[in-house]
Amino acid sequence: MGYSPERINPGDKINTLTNIVKVTSGSTEKIANDVDDLYSSIIKAGTFKASSIKVAEAAKVIENSQRDINIAFVNELSKIFNLIGIDTNEVIDAACSKWNFLNFRPGLVGGHCIGVDPYYLAQKSISLGYNPEIILSGRRLNDSMGKYIANQLIKLMILKEIDIKSSEVLILGFAFKENCPDYRNTKVIDIINELKSYNINITIVDSWVNKSDVEKEYKINIENKIPKKSYDSVLVAVSHDEYKKMDLKQHLLKKHVIYDVKGCLDKEIIDSRL
Repeated sequence: MGYSPERINPGDKINTLTNIVKVTSGSTEKIANDVDDLYSSIIKAGTFKASSIKVAEAAKVIENSQRDINIAFVNELSKIFNLIGIDTNEVIDAACSKWNFLNFRPGLVGGHCIGVDPYYLAQKSISLGYNPEIILSGRRLNDSMGKYIANQLIKLMILKEIDIKSSEVLILGFAFKENCPDYRNTKVIDIINELKSYNINITIVDSWVNKSDVEKEYKINIENKIPKKSYDSVLVAVSHDEYKKMDLKQHLLKKHVIYDVKGCLDKEIIDSRL
């Protein structure tokens, strides 16, 4: 048996299949060579032949676990800096002036890889008698962000004396990442579920995802275009390119809140961001 873990990046038009180094492996030396030769014939970036299938799969799992932990770190920083009263992205911009600082940004962590793979590694570890601490801590923090974001929006609305019950909130984006139709394991649903607990009327818009598929799986209504009505608040959950240049205020009441989860909007027009 031959094996090569997936390394595709949904929505990325630059780092496509042939432009990413492919990890290959096989159950025997001959099969490992055959698989490596096959991929070498199409992968421009080259291949990396792992010593075993286990090593190849472990490499895939830690790639996503490392990213998950790094995002969890900046998500925790965003909570701390919010309490201090300083902007997280401005802090990261300043830190990026150091050559070896890792430029990760706060946000929701969903999708079929990053939000899932760390659990595979943790489960295997626990089955062998070791309870992983950092991996599961990062998962817990990232899984808490949807509820945290929803409650931040509620606080901002209260400060502006907007009636919460029966208010109209527009959520832009449902896919798990920008400019991509993939909504598997999207954490936007966590924001929606938390806001619903306040009896808020929610309109969800995402032109990238398949409306009927989302409605069937999540039992929620979703629009591909913004309905013509006015909203008390808008929350940009996914940084699709179309939202970056949109005049959001045309969809809002005079007294409103704009919350930017991804830090993709001009800071001058928003009330807060993660």
